[in-house]
Amino acid sequence: MYESGENYLETILILANRSGNVRSIDIARELNFSKPSVSRAMGVLREDGYITINEDGYIKFTEKGRAVATGIYERHNILTEFLEKVAGVSPETAEEDACRIEHYISEETFEGIKKYMKDNQ
Repeated sequence: MYESGENYLETILILANRSGNVRSIDIARELNFSKPSVSRAMGVLREDGYITINEDGYIKFTEKGRAVATGIYERHNILTEFLEKVAGVSPETAEEDACRIEHYISEETFEGIKKYMKDNQ
């Protein structure tokens, strides 16, 4: 999966947690993307088995999609917290950098950061 797909899945998760129901227009508004761009991305995610879209346009995760989305969201949150609390980075910068790092960090490094954060709460 590419970074853009992971970002879409993470956004769907955030919106679903916020309001329960998610449609492509909600994603377009949240990300400030065009509706056709989001529609194309949703088609790819659906074809790849990450989401389903019902007849009313509501987007739901498949088991596979939810697993990826929750994993990326966990990475984002832990990395943001690590950058703020350990590295002393401003909340805004920590948020932006975590969003980039979450897609490229190795599982080993992430698990080390996650353990460090858990052990030092």
